[in-house]
Amino acid sequence: MGKEKYQTKIGKLFAKSPVVDAVSIARTVRSKKKASQYHKQLIRNLLLSGKIKRLAKGYYTALNDPSLAVFCFPPAYLGLQDALSARNLWEQETIPVIITSRKIRPGIRKILGSNVLVRRLDRRYMFGIEYLKVGDTYLPYSDAEKSLIDMVYFKEPLSGEALVKIIAGLKKKRLASHLKAYPKKVRERVMAIVGTA
Repeated sequence: MGKEKYQTKIGKLFAKSPVVDAVSIARTVRSKKKASQYHKQLIRNLLLSGKIKRLAKGYYTALNDPSLAVFCFPPAYLGLQDALSARNLWEQETIPVIITSRKIRPGIRKILGSNVLVRRLDRRYMFGIEYLKVGDTYLPYSDAEKSLIDMVYFKEPLSGEALVKIIAGLKKKRLASHLKAYPKKVRERVMAIVGTA
């Protein structure tokens, strides 16, 4: 199979999925001798030509959305101010906030030339996720109830205006169900906020 055919096959991978990992690219060129080196060379060429961009180690995209990095740290979702912003509950400018239970370095990372904040959360709290359509892609965001709990859990400040908006749309049963997984202190802090607004 010629180089062009491989590039066409890899192009199809990127057409099907917004994020493609190196393993999938390697699988596509597996039949070729020295495939491990060949797929690396193909990736290098695609990066140099600007057809794809590196999101994180071993993960690539043809798109220009740093939020796609959420697929590089599974299990993960977009949360906190970013999730509230996606639901029009947060007025201020925000950057993508990826919440993951993976043992990786938390903090700000530069992804596709933009700042992305990575926060770590215990695997027990990796729930309350909904997929929202952003452009042509569905991205995992925390639901409104989980976003509120996470804001309290990570001790993030909430303005009165944002709080009123969040609480107005809360599903109380879902909030109660989510809170069951958390320690008493967190439950009490969330309920105090919900009760006072």
